[in-house]
Amino acid sequence: MILESVKPQSDGQKRLLEALKAESYSIVGVFGPTGSGKSLFSLAYGIESISNNKFKRFVVVKPVIDVVTGRELTLAEASEEYTKLASEYLSDVLGSFIDPPKILELLKSGKLLLTDGHYLKGRTFDETLIFIDDAQHVRLEILLEVIVRLGVRSRLIIAADPIFQTLRGTQHDHISTLREILLSEPNAYVVDLGIEDIVREGAKTGVRFLLEYALRSRKLQESEAKALQVIKMHSPDADVVTVVEIEEIAKKYGISLDHVPKYLVIVKPGHLGRLVGRGGERISAIEKELGSRVRGVELDLDLNSYIRSVHPVSWIWKRTKVNLMGSYLAIRIESENLGPLMGQKGSYIRFLEEVTMKLMGLGVKVIPVSEKTEPGRSRKKARKSSRAEGQEQPGSSADRQT
Repeated sequence: MILESVKPQSDGQKRLLEALKAESYSIVGVFGPTGSGKSLFSLAYGIESISNNKFKRFVVVKPVIDVVTGRELTLAEASEEYTKLASEYLSDVLGSFIDPPKILELLKSGKLLLTDGHYLKGRTFDETLIFIDDAQHVRLEILLEVIVRLGVRSRLIIAADPIFQTLRGTQHDHISTLREILLSEPNAYVVDLGIEDIVREGAKTGVRFLLEYALRSRKLQESEAKALQVIKMHSPDADVVTVVEIEEIAKKYGISLDHVPKYLVIVKPGHLGRLVGRGGERISAIEKELGSRVRGVELDLDLNSYIRSVHPVSWIWKRTKVNLMGSYLAIRIESENLGPLMGQKGSYIRFLEEVTMKLMGLGVKVIPVSEKTEPGRSRKKARKSSRAEGQEQPGSSADRQT
């Protein structure tokens, strides 16, 4: 039993496994960063399902992309090369859990089918499990074509990495839109995986590099550029990633600069001390010249430090658990501390979201910690408990599910 040998290593992976097993849902959407187990659990579930004759076929729609040019390799133009690369993908993901000859046997029997998704028009998939991997590289037309081709006793799993798309500044991100659509579908279940679910160390490094690239690439306002020059003069050996001015946003929401800094300075890990100075003399000189409060924070995938540096309530970061999910910062917090996080009429969380959008291009969602909702529970109950931990309540009042 291949699925029993694939052990979840995080809460998110446990939710994913539960969702796959909850077969009352005909569509499962899995959204999260590379290395978080999307492909592994979906492929393991698919292989086990056809091995047990739960489905007649397991169709894997896998785009093969040239990472340099962005060009997709299709079956029509390179049948043998596509099949070779796609087969290697199966072996790479499942190699530790299933013998390669077993994969070849399933491919030859026709129970396991690899395709690029371009030529599905006119087909109907009955008693079939379809898995679309790396859906962020699949055109929306293909995704919709697959959905309409689902026949009787069939299921669809869609896995995508919206974090990669968002941090690259991709416009018209159809994956985030698709996720929102699936959230309100009664026969669909959405599982959001985040940084904490990444089990491959190289993937964590890659996400951090991508986040740093996005921050270094943002265009500075004139006041931010001037502040950066002052910082470099007083802290020349501090590796500053970016500077963001938040004064105007604070004023917009009636937040005093006694509680938040005018400038937030993001530095490389290990460089905060160089920014501040041994006795705080450097940061004091910077603040004196700028005539404003300055706060530094190290670039880290532990985003609680970011909340600590920005949020007007100084202790709230001790009560939060922050993760990067999809195109949002997801903030989990116990219900009793929800008020201080949100602020009067949601002013604090809207302030935080606007700063985060300016800095990273990410929204903010708040997930009150409540009784866990299992994928097998009724949809009515699921909505009442925030549609399960993987289907969060948005943080801003303008984007709140009811």
